[in-house]
Amino acid sequence: MKILVTAKRVTDPDARIRLKADLSGIDSEGVEFKLNPFCENAIEEAVRLKDAHGADVVVVGIGTAENDAEIRRAMAMGCDSGIRVEGTDDQLDSDLVARILAKLVEQEQPDLVLLGKQAVDGDSNQVAQLLAAYLGYPQAVFVSHPEGSTGMTSGKPGLTVTGGKLQAMREVDGGAEVVEVDMPAVISADLRLNEPRLPKLPMIMKAKRKPLKAMTMADLGIDPALKVKTIAYHNPPVRAAGIKVADVDQLLDKLANEAKVI
Repeated sequence: MKILVTAKRVTDPDARIRLKADLSGIDSEGVEFKLNPFCENAIEEAVRLKDAHGADVVVVGIGTAENDAEIRRAMAMGCDSGIRVEGTDDQLDSDLVARILAKLVEQEQPDLVLLGKQAVDGDSNQVAQLLAAYLGYPQAVFVSHPEGSTGMTSGKPGLTVTGGKLQAMREVDGGAEVVEVDMPAVISADLRLNEPRLPKLPMIMKAKRKPLKAMTMADLGIDPALKVKTIAYHNPPVRAAGIKVADVDQLLDKLANEAKVI
């Protein structure tokens, strides 16, 4: 079995983000970057499937050479090789990312494509669905674990692969459903699918020697035209200071007539 899995470089969700003076993007000076948490779950599940079925796992990132650190981290978790396609966030949208991945799937011919449900910077949650549509593959998105946090540590698989079919539990509005799809398929991982492992020093050292191939969109024959373009960013409005009221009657009056919430 062969698995293709994604690794996106994102700003640390706990970091304080500042915008550039011209509002054209994020001021990255002093900001920490890390592997997208949802991608970590996808990578962990790919490695668990590798351990169970002897799969070859290829990790893919789209970005500059700085993205190599996240790809190497995925290799340290257990991926066998990596591919980086040159690009920057301002040159990408969900559709272009899906088209890049579709070309790589045609090239690598994996049995399974695993992605994070979404990236914590853009939060678009579109790439897995677009990729499945471009490939004509069945999909199971928002895949979780039926045992929740208990299942994460029980060692039981979040995805079950048997005889060319894959069974997964996916989260839906109001509950969950179990789906079975034929392979090859596209899967997106939710945070409750598993507990990603921390790479150990021997694996980190070994990851430095694993093959990592750099490519361009031109190498893949992809038109880099965007369907969605970000014009500008804006800071959220400054929150007004609270006020003190004299009594309950004044509070109710303000809630009713000013805030209009009752």
